[in-house]
Amino acid sequence: MAIETDVAQHYGSAGIAERILAALRVAQGAEAPVTVDSLAPADHFHGGGVAATQELVAILLPQAGEHLLDIGSGIGGPARWIAAKFGVHVTGVDLTPEFCAAAEELSRATGLSDKVTIKNGSALALPVPDNAFDRAYSQNVVMNIADKPQFYREAFRALRPGGVLAIANACAGPGGAPHYPQMWASSAATSFLATPEETRRDMAEAGFTIVTFRDTTAGRLPAQTRQLERGAAVPLGIHVLMGADVVREAMQKSTRNLAEGRIVTIEALLRKPG
Repeated sequence: MAIETDVAQHYGSAGIAERILAALRVAQGAEAPVTVDSLAPADHFHGGGVAATQELVAILLPQAGEHLLDIGSGIGGPARWIAAKFGVHVTGVDLTPEFCAAAEELSRATGLSDKVTIKNGSALALPVPDNAFDRAYSQNVVMNIADKPQFYREAFRALRPGGVLAIANACAGPGGAPHYPQMWASSAATSFLATPEETRRDMAEAGFTIVTFRDTTAGRLPAQTRQLERGAAVPLGIHVLMGADVVREAMQKSTRNLAEGRIVTIEALLRKPG
């Protein structure tokens, strides 16, 4: 519980939605429509932005009318984007109260409150029923979780038999301990990286069939380098959430970690038998 409190405090700050909407008006004008596309530069709070969400959706393959679960939904950007583009209902669960409040406000602003439900809660005890979701996904969340087997067991519980879980996250690389801060942690105290091999083991032991599992590091480094170069030069970006100096330092360290093999990134699709 202490770890979860520290993680929530790392991410949380007051007035997130207000800052994003103000930055949107600066970037696109006072009359700019508030849509999943106009919010995208700040709305996808994970490495790679909306492009990374699109990559994960390409293996998740949501179908209209389905119920999806977003584990670690942040400010709700991917949930809104998927709901709007694919005609699904998404339930997002996130540990950080300020993220949940921002997600709800931005869902109202985009007219998607009926398609996106946000719950404040832990990935280790998801506040959702058993066998309730057709598909689930999680992006760059597991790095904050020490009890990874429980994370996968909870995802397995929430999925209907035959349901799938798409995962994208960072893993421990062969190059040694990573440099901090990272976007998900200011120090090793709240960072829990598993190797790709350990990750596969935890997934399988939870009961999942591993459909695909691939290393995405080679494509992630160029994208992150471009993001670092762009930095806070644009008014709307993830620096609006966490602060320009914090994001700049974390991105510099993250780019170095990828280049030195201290971190590798993976993408996986898992299926619950049935």
